[in-house]
Amino acid sequence: MLRIGLTGSIGVGKSFVAGVLAELGCHVLDADQAAREVVAPGSKGLSAIVGAFGEGVLRNDGTLDRQQLGSVIFADQSKRELLNSILHPYIIALQDEQLREWEALDPDGIAVVDAALMIESGGFKRFDRLIVVHCRPEVQINRLMARDNLTREEAQKRIDAQMPQEAKQKFADYLIDTSEGFESARKRTGEVYQELCRLSVQENKI
Repeated sequence: MLRIGLTGSIGVGKSFVAGVLAELGCHVLDADQAAREVVAPGSKGLSAIVGAFGEGVLRNDGTLDRQQLGSVIFADQSKRELLNSILHPYIIALQDEQLREWEALDPDGIAVVDAALMIESGGFKRFDRLIVVHCRPEVQINRLMARDNLTREEAQKRIDAQMPQEAKQKFADYLIDTSEGFESARKRTGEVYQELCRLSVQENKI
């Protein structure tokens, strides 16, 4: 099975690209979903977060208050790094389990893991190829303001908390620019998919 990493900064349209790849027949795993699973009530991940950040990050029902935790980590890089160091091992283990299941069911298929911090965590090294989604900075900040109902300053702070887009692009095997909207991004995603299919066929012949 061909294993593909999909990443990109906040607000660049990565989820749209992941959706198109799923429509085209790829097995797609959303790391955000994995991140929610590893902090479910009673999980080791949630217990570790409470140990590090206190019970103030919990709601009354015992679930993680993601908004409260987000306000803590976006304001403090060291706390952001601490959270990532706690969660990444659990998330990667869950991803690897899913990849093994898919490979058993569809050994000739294409598996895509969609994760925002794949480069920062070093997780991208586990994949055969890496797709980086990007867009022009002004497009990114406008999308983020509209999506999350943020001020320009709030949106910029979230963007600045991540690795710059230009730095991520240097790691890419394939680039998908979403600046010109959905149809252009869909067309480019289809082109990348065709290249992945050719690569998958080649690897399966070896």
